[in-house]
Amino acid sequence: EIFLAAALVSAMPVAVPESVLKKRKRAEKWQSEKETAAKAAEGEAKKKKEEIFKRAEAYVKEYRDKEEQLITLKRAARKAGTFHVPPEEKLLFVMRLRGINGMEPKMRHIMQVLRLLQINNGVFMRVNKATMNMLVKVDPYIMYGYPNLKTVRDLVYKRGYAKINGQRIPLTDNKIIEDALSKKTKGSIICMEDLVHEIYTVGPYFKQCTKFLWPFKMNCPVGGFRRIRNHFVEGGDAGNREEYVNELIRRML
Repeated sequence: EIFLAAALVSAMPVAVPESVLKKRKRAEKWQSEKETAAKAAEGEAKKKKEEIFKRAEAYVKEYRDKEEQLITLKRAARKAGTFHVPPEEKLLFVMRLRGINGMEPKMRHIMQVLRLLQINNGVFMRVNKATMNMLVKVDPYIMYGYPNLKTVRDLVYKRGYAKINGQRIPLTDNKIIEDALSKKTKGSIICMEDLVHEIYTVGPYFKQCTKFLWPFKMNCPVGGFRRIRNHFVEGGDAGNREEYVNELIRRML
């Protein structure tokens, strides 16, 4: 009889508690939602990657066309026996050379406005009358010039840091740029190449891009400065270096 009762008990279905069933159902629901979200995110990432690649290709074509156009114009001018005058530069890279010793309060304020708070700090600026007037006043304490595409790209890729909630965040992912600038620029800037292009061409969202970037912290140049107290035209380092700034920046990266 005991064996018969045991056999009957084992044959009866075991009632699973309702709480366990609910928990199981909830876990299954969450797992399915997680898988759907992961699949959607994967598709979104693939689309974004393709979009970024297309944009980068378009920028490369634009830079090449610009270069070829310049060569054509120079050749045509030489053939005609004249000179080709290139358009005025739109972009400046400004860097602080000296500390605050002997600096007037007005000059200190200009340095704060330019965001050059430490020695060897550098920023990108738009060339206009207001900017040039400010730079002339603090000429002995800074050096500036016109960076080329390679210099802009090297600075952003090698020394680029973002300013997010007052923190200095390294630019390690396009998502950082997209989250901070996509809404402000109406989707124009979502990756590093967009950022480089916007700065180099001084586009409509140049201000948002330069504000987003933390001032560049440069090394001392390999081989050292020549004489920071003298102007560039006197054989020193301060003041406007024009296109010769590119060589100095390469030594400071």
